[in-house]
Amino acid sequence: MKINQVSDSVHVVTGTNVNWALVSSGSSVTLIDAGYPGDTDDVLKSVREVGHTLDEVSAVLVTHAHLDHIGAIPTLVEKIGMPVYTGGAEVPHARREYLQQITPREMLRQITTARGRRWVAQTLMAVRGHMDITIPSVVSADDVVLPAGLTPIPTPGHTTGHTAYLLPDEGVLFTGDALVTGHPLSRCSGPQILPAVFNHDEAQTLDSAKLLENHPACTIVPGHGPSIQLNTESA
Repeated sequence: MKINQVSDSVHVVTGTNVNWALVSSGSSVTLIDAGYPGDTDDVLKSVREVGHTLDEVSAVLVTHAHLDHIGAIPTLVEKIGMPVYTGGAEVPHARREYLQQITPREMLRQITTARGRRWVAQTLMAVRGHMDITIPSVVSADDVVLPAGLTPIPTPGHTTGHTAYLLPDEGVLFTGDALVTGHPLSRCSGPQILPAVFNHDEAQTLDSAKLLENHPACTIVPGHGPSIQLNTESA
C-alpha cells in the first residue's frame, strides 16, 4: 500500500494495481472506490493512516462496480453501515442484476505476454474467494447531496453507469477507469483509456475520456496509474 497526498483534503492510496481515495472533511472522511477484495485490510488501514477512525467514514462513492473497485465495501458496510453511492445507471450493476466485466476466457488470453501473466497472477490472488461480491445497499448518487461537496459526473463506456467525481473546491477530479494514467497491461504512461478488453463500449469510453481530459481540473486521480497535476504554473 502506498499513500500520497495530492491536495489539502485528498489522499490517494495504491493497492493491488488499483487506486482508491480518501477525502477528508472536518472529522469525517469519504472513500472513493475500495480496491480489490484482497486489499480490504489495506483499505481499512489507510483510513487510520490519514488520521481517521473507521466510524468517521461518512460514505463510500463508487465509480463503477468492477471487483477491483468494490472489494472492501462488504466489510465496510458490516463494520460501519455507512451509505454507498454510485451513478444511477450503475446501481443495478453493483447489485449484480447484470455483469459487465472481463471474463475468465478473456483473462486467459492475457497470458501470452510476461506482463499479462504477471497481471493475471496478481488479479487472481486479489479476488480469490470473492468473485461473487454484490452491494445490495448501494443507491444512486444522482439525486443526493454527497459529502465533502463532491459532484458526480456521468462517464459511461467503461461500464454503462461509470461515474467520475469532482471535488470543486480543490479542483480534484476522480476519473475512475474512464481515464487512467497507466495499467500493468499497457505499455504507455500518461492519460489514456484502458485496453479494449476492459471496456463495455469503446466509443463511449473514448468520449468520456475526452470529456475528463478537457475538464478544467487541477488534479486528476485515476483508478489506475499515478495522479497527475494539470493547469498549474508548474505543469
